[in-house]
Amino acid sequence: MPVFDLHCDTLTAFMSPLRCRDTLDDPCSAFALSKVQTIPWCQCCAVFVPDGLTSQEALGYYRFHQNSFQRQCEQHAQEASACTTAEEICSAWEQKKTALVLTVENGSLLGAGLEHVEELRRDGARMVTLTWNGENALGSGHETDHGLTPLGKEAVRALEDAGITVDVSHLNDAGFRDVLEVAQKPFAASHSNARLVCPHRRNLEDGQIREMVMRNCIIGLNYYSLFLRSDGKNADFDDLYRHICHFLELGAEDCLALGSDFDGANLPPCLDECTKVPALGEYLLDRGLGHPLVEKLFWKNALEFARKNWP
Repeated sequence: MPVFDLHCDTLTAFMSPLRCRDTLDDPCSAFALSKVQTIPWCQCCAVFVPDGLTSQEALGYYRFHQNSFQRQCEQHAQEASACTTAEEICSAWEQKKTALVLTVENGSLLGAGLEHVEELRRDGARMVTLTWNGENALGSGHETDHGLTPLGKEAVRALEDAGITVDVSHLNDAGFRDVLEVAQKPFAASHSNARLVCPHRRNLEDGQIREMVMRNCIIGLNYYSLFLRSDGKNADFDDLYRHICHFLELGAEDCLALGSDFDGANLPPCLDECTKVPALGEYLLDRGLGHPLVEKLFWKNALEFARKNWP
């Protein structure tokens, strides 16, 4: 079964102690190109921009890692293709290649000026989270309480105009409400779970999920144990199943996808690398979700979102 994963931090080697130059094919990473060659796979690769940088520093940091993404795609051209549309993703799969999509985690670089939205578009970036955990020029992450700034609201409009999907993962509740007021197009929560199942502020409230369903948004399930269960134990497939069932109860059958957070979090043993994802599919089938529904979750919903929203 194909896999379309909306979020990983492998590109910036956030979790790697080795800081391998070729981050996208580091055998020590949770995601690596050489590990998915037998599976039609689309991986959204985020340039993770840490909090605490100035806007200009964040812009330079983004450019460094965007150049790394471009270089690695060229170096691994026989195994992978940089993709910006659903058609390019399908073409990569037909050529037995992994599809790689550039995204950005933490829009702090846009504090240097919204003219850089066009730069992101030229680079092929398809999603941008407005914040990470803390505050930046656009708004506040889940560790703070302020909403979007005036610049942040302008950034939502500018990203939409450029055909770049606004990503609300990491955004706090006040900022989410501001996005609801400003957004005119479907947006994403690339790696967020259900707060009623696991009461972490990084997860989505039921009302937020319902709004996303009504707006034809996309939500990627995060594998991080801390966002799957609240007792401090390692998560397992049962925990993901509980979140999936809750999303389905809220009508999210056509909005739910995968958003692993590979190489951006300490993941549970059952999903601590990409080769274990097919076993999740088998588990969900065994639990009776049905092949059509599991296909939606694994790749069809994300691909359809890309077809409709990534011109």
